[in-house]
Amino acid sequence: MQKVDVLIIGAGPIGLACGIKAESEGLSYLIVDKGTLVNSLYNYPYAMTFFSTSDKLEIGGVPFISHNPKPTRMEALEYYRRVASSHQLNTSLYNEVKSVEKVADTFKVETKKFTIEAENLIVATGFYDLPHHLGIPGEDLPKVSHYYKEAHPYFDMKLAIVGAANSAVDAALECYRKGAKEVTMVIREEEIRKTVKYWVKPDIENRIKEGSIKAYFQSEITEIREDEIDIKTPEGNVTIENDFVLAMTGYEPNYSFLSEMGVKKNKEAPYAPVYDPKSMETNVEGIYLAGVICGGMETNKWFIENSRVHADMIMSNIKSKRMIEG
Repeated sequence: MQKVDVLIIGAGPIGLACGIKAESEGLSYLIVDKGTLVNSLYNYPYAMTFFSTSDKLEIGGVPFISHNPKPTRMEALEYYRRVASSHQLNTSLYNEVKSVEKVADTFKVETKKFTIEAENLIVATGFYDLPHHLGIPGEDLPKVSHYYKEAHPYFDMKLAIVGAANSAVDAALECYRKGAKEVTMVIREEEIRKTVKYWVKPDIENRIKEGSIKAYFQSEITEIREDEIDIKTPEGNVTIENDFVLAMTGYEPNYSFLSEMGVKKNKEAPYAPVYDPKSMETNVEGIYLAGVICGGMETNKWFIENSRVHADMIMSNIKSKRMIEG
């Protein structure tokens, strides 16, 4: 059975940063992911532009040069491929972790492809794989999606978008401009989220004000059918014709995976996992957290630019333990 000092679960930017730091500290490591390299970024909308500038997304001392100050999804994918190649990172992709068992002072980890033993685990899985579900009749219809890729499929269609954050606003504006017959936003709040990108917020508000995009505030969809949806509004129930629903309702960490390993979460919102903010170690000795998973349901707290330091903090703690043991 292969044995490593550090097994990193998640091959996103922060998982890669952890691998780079492990290697620089002389620690053996492996990065495993159930999907492709930077799987979450790969599943972002095709035309997405990052909020951060390219220098804030850099890891491992590799310069990120983009055509514009704020890089695109395609540029980011190219960049992180280059990082993985230039550092010759040890990765095992499309290899889901099935179980984790602590045996004495090590972890026995069973993946889809093999079983491996690790002295330490770093969970850097993000949150993008598990969407919040509406929990209403018809949500399982093929016309409903929790992920938005591009506007083309919605050309000449009547589209409903649930949500008022950046992803919902971006989808609404792009689909409206790319020829959707009708774009309707269904929003639980009283207004568009204040956290929406500052250069986009006036655009969506003006489109709603002029009626180009219809918005139902303080409202929610109660049922989805093949050719229509029911909406509960402050003025009463409304039924409108509908071809597709984009439920841009956000995502959450894989709490069940953490729980199975014994990692606890706080009982109060945002239900962040329990960890030491100085070392990033959880209540389970030898299991660390890195990246956005640290925020629990507060998925906009941690980004690439402010969680890159987690790699340094974790490896410093692992090294200090080894010095004490030695």
